[in-house]
Amino acid sequence: MPKSLKVGFQMDPVERVDIDADSSFRIAIEAQDRGHSLVYWTPDQLIYDEGRIGARARPMELRRERGNHVTLGEPVDLDLSELDVVWLRQDPPFDMAYITNTHLLDRIHPETLVVNDPTWVRGWPEKLMVLDFPELTPPTAIARDLTRLKAFRERHGEVILKPLYGNGGAGVFHLSELDRNLNSLHELFSQMTREPLVMQKYLPAVTKGDKRIILVDGEAIGAINRVPAKGETRSNMHVGGRAEKVAMTDRDREICAAIGPRLRDAGQIFVGIDVIGEYLTEINVTSPTGLQELERFDGTNGAALIWEAIERRRA
Repeated sequence: MPKSLKVGFQMDPVERVDIDADSSFRIAIEAQDRGHSLVYWTPDQLIYDEGRIGARARPMELRRERGNHVTLGEPVDLDLSELDVVWLRQDPPFDMAYITNTHLLDRIHPETLVVNDPTWVRGWPEKLMVLDFPELTPPTAIARDLTRLKAFRERHGEVILKPLYGNGGAGVFHLSELDRNLNSLHELFSQMTREPLVMQKYLPAVTKGDKRIILVDGEAIGAINRVPAKGETRSNMHVGGRAEKVAMTDRDREICAAIGPRLRDAGQIFVGIDVIGEYLTEINVTSPTGLQELERFDGTNGAALIWEAIERRRA
């Protein structure tokens, strides 16, 4: 048996998680089952104080009991260097607060193992890391200038327009080559943010699903398919997409073989990539999901494989 580890979870309020879907809950309860001790804090409780990285943390005990899934102890001021592992599991938005937290957690890593490595979580935003693999991705433009976006649509016809740092399917639009809303959408996004937009060639295969492939320490362990609801383009489960069992294809394995070593070398232990048809569309390193669905469909205990990878590093 591996030695007991002291494990911290930096995540959004644990009281609100869906115990049948949330990957952070599954990872944490697996850690508890393996004899590791757990503490928890929300991202706003992280602090740098005269050279020390700390948090106002609470001991945490979990159970798979709906409505009574967590018991939290009294808050304590914790020096995070006392922990063996810290999980960076706060959800996007990937904003300056998120980026600042990665800078702070850099100061304890790797002596305290931060999962995923905060340097590369910061350096590889989901929609930008795929640019390193143009041979695997659909035609893509990242721009703020409306003229450039219009020119891209003229070349490719139907497109998807989305915010660069969005998540969960929020703000994703499917535009035909004749759609008259591009100007208005550009104006709307420009009022909300100074960030560029992402435009990609529309992939009709999305109607058959958006495949989420889970990689652990650079190795693919399985996939689920997320199918859009009727009348929807987006397949995210946050907006009504349904998960279903799916097998990996030779193309999926080719994509994973191309990106896996890079992920492993950069300390990205738990990653979820999105594949539509033959194309890689996103590499999710901030707070990927899908572990519980994969376990239900295939019987693959991804949380156990993740902890085996972590325990090897801590050994």
